[in-house]
Amino acid sequence: METRTRIVLLMHPKEHRHQKCTTGRLTCLNLANSQIIPGIRFDDDASVRSLVQDPANCPVLLYPGPHAMSVDDRRLAAFVGRRRLVVFLLDATWHCARTMARQSPSLLGLPRLAIHPSAPSRFLIKHQPAPWCLSTIEAVHELLLALEAGGLDRYPDKGRLLAAFHAMQDFQIEQIRSSPRWAHHVVRGNRLPREAVAGR
Repeated sequence: METRTRIVLLMHPKEHRHQKCTTGRLTCLNLANSQIIPGIRFDDDASVRSLVQDPANCPVLLYPGPHAMSVDDRRLAAFVGRRRLVVFLLDATWHCARTMARQSPSLLGLPRLAIHPSAPSRFLIKHQPAPWCLSTIEAVHELLLALEAGGLDRYPDKGRLLAAFHAMQDFQIEQIRSSPRWAHHVVRGNRLPREAVAGR
């Protein structure tokens, strides 16, 4: 799916090493104008520097904070102007994402964007630490919805990312249910162990 906005996932090595499907990988498989850059520290990363220093780009970090601009803020369009919006996302657990941010001061120096989710996380097999926390693919979905509403992008197939997300979960749940190792968790409605969620 084509978008005007470039989505750049800064992926923690723990996520990047998972060869099974993660929501970050699933996001990039569905978006033509996207890429994954693995690592923990990004201040000296050539790919990141190239995107940030390109005068044709408007680089921002999707990361909450008191000074983050809402994606649906009308001032955002004037701020972006004619430049290409490049949105960096930290693709990691919240704990790891905070570590990545601290170790990459230049990222925190970028203008920040914040989204206001239209719905809580749809992640059935992984609990989020707070009601406003989303998986990577859900965050990108909400971002594109808001950018289109603000006239900054076009989101041509609004069901595509969530359909892929649900299909991934359906497959993983089916695999878990068919495994005797985790059957008692499913029957009792317990939270599944981390290794079961990861498909290990």
